[in-house]
Amino acid sequence: MDESIVQNMILELRRGTQILAVLSQMDEMKYGYSLLQDLESQNIKIEAGTLYPLLRRLESQGLLLSEWDTTESRPRKYYLLSDFGKQALETLIKEWDLIVKEMSNIIKGGQK
Repeated sequence: MDESIVQNMILELRRGTQILAVLSQMDEMKYGYSLLQDLESQNIKIEAGTLYPLLRRLESQGLLLSEWDTTESRPRKYYLLSDFGKQALETLIKEWDLIVKEMSNIIKGGQK
């Protein structure tokens, strides 16, 4: 078995969950690095080079609001779930639950 093929498949599976993971953590103002730490503490690994473009994209789609904090020596951009983002998150969670149920059924049914 080619282990690199399996590892790439695992990465693809995880990549599909990143939006849900990020949105689920944005109920309070967070900047990118703090979000990375929060996700990592829950064993969700997202590279910084993936997270920051994702945050900008979610903001441009209206799912996140942002605000610069320039009171510290280093300015930080904080993000927060918008009302639209809250609605989208609810929908995504319902869809996730459905996907998990369907996949569990098909996987268990396929292991005869």
